[in-house]
Amino acid sequence: MGAVRVLLVEDDADINQIVATHLARHGMECTQAFSGSEARLLASGDVFPFDIVVSDLMLPGLNGEELVSLIRERDARVPIIVISARTAASDRIDLLKLGADDYLTKPFDLDELVVRIEVQLRHRGLAGTGGDVADGTANSESSSALRFRTWELDPEARTFTVAGEPVELTRIEFNILQALISHPKRVFSKQELFERAWGEPYAADDNTVNVHVSNIRAKLKASGTDSYIKTVWGMGFKLQEG
Repeated sequence: MGAVRVLLVEDDADINQIVATHLARHGMECTQAFSGSEARLLASGDVFPFDIVVSDLMLPGLNGEELVSLIRERDARVPIIVISARTAASDRIDLLKLGADDYLTKPFDLDELVVRIEVQLRHRGLAGTGGDVADGTANSESSSALRFRTWELDPEARTFTVAGEPVELTRIEFNILQALISHPKRVFSKQELFERAWGEPYAADDNTVNVHVSNIRAKLKASGTDSYIKTVWGMGFKLQEG
C-alpha cells in the first residue's frame, strides 16, 4: 500500500495549506477540501477513497456534524478526527455519538495532529505514516473468532455478527466489544475499556466510554441483544450471561 490518503477539510485556506504541507512531510498524501459540500463530492464514489478524515466543524455548504454523519454512513471503519475551536464537552459528546474517533481543539500543535493520525491508523491496521499494512490487527487478543451467546467476533477479519447477521461497527466500538467478549465474566472499568479501545493512556471523562457503549447498544437493539452488555454501577461494564 502507498502513502496514507488523508481527506483534509478546512475552509481557512491558510490553515488548510499549512496542515497539508506538514502532513506531506510525514509521508501522507492530502486531498484538500475547503467546504463540506466539496468534501461530500470527494467522498461520493462507490469506494471510500481515503484512509483517514481530518475535518473542521464550521464549514460552508455542509457543516462538520453533517459531514461526519455522512462519512460514517458510507464507511463504518474509516477514522475521523475533528478539529475545532469549540471546547464544550457537549460538542465532543455529540460528535462521538455521530461517529467521530478523536477531537482536537484549535489552536493545535501540528506534531500532535500527526501523532493522533498515527494512533488512529495503527488501530486500523496501518503501520505509521508509510501506510504499510501491519502484521495482525490492532488490539487483537486472538486470531480465532470469539463467541458469546449469539455473537461472533473475528479479530483478524474485523467482523462482528449477531446470529449470523453482520453488524457494522466503528473501530472503537469493535475494540470495546472485543475486550468484553474476550473476558465475558470480567467487569471492565471505563478506564480499562478506554485504554483497550483507544490503545493509549486514559485521558477522558466517563462520558467518552458511555457514549460508545450507548452507540453499540443502539446498533444491537434490533437484534434484541443490546441487553447482553450489563452496566455494573460504580464499576463499569461486563457481559450478561444467559
